[in-house]
Amino acid sequence: MFSASVNQQTALQAVESQHGPELFRLLEANREHLRRWLPWADILRSEKDVSHAIIAWQLQDANQQGFHAGIWFNGKLCGMIGHLHLDKTNRWASLSYWLDTAHQGRGIMTESCRAMIAHGFEVWKLNRITIECATENTRSRAIPERLGFELEGIIRQVEWLGDHYADHAVYGLLNPATQPARKPDTGSNHPVAAGS
Repeated sequence: MFSASVNQQTALQAVESQHGPELFRLLEANREHLRRWLPWADILRSEKDVSHAIIAWQLQDANQQGFHAGIWFNGKLCGMIGHLHLDKTNRWASLSYWLDTAHQGRGIMTESCRAMIAHGFEVWKLNRITIECATENTRSRAIPERLGFELEGIIRQVEWLGDHYADHAVYGLLNPATQPARKPDTGSNHPVAAGS
């Protein structure tokens, strides 16, 4: 099972069944906020729904297709982060996350994403990690921008958010260790003719 220490206050751990009640309480406390950006917020309506979701996440992990981890700040569950849609053939995964409103603005999610990126590149040997979020979700978009991801494009009307379709911004980050070495710049754009 995945676990990682982010810093002295923050730790990541794969979500297990015993975390279900705590996760449900966190979802209930943040449902209005989450509903604005995450369509699944209205699907997990009970502790039973959360228990079923955790079983599905564990199956995803067992099949090496990705995983969901809880974010604990000072021992308290405050959000979720995960490598989703792992493509082992092409060494690519999508990173997804959400954070309790009371814990936002402290750098918790940025540092948690940094830890997940390191895990993806160093442990899973991924070539590419993407983050996709609604174009109007400026807080969520600030994280990949802060971490050096490149904006690769906008997907129009890709997600139904209760009463409208949202466009998504797609960010990508390539593993520096898998990129070809750049040729040194000779300072000249003109080839030198032989014998000159």
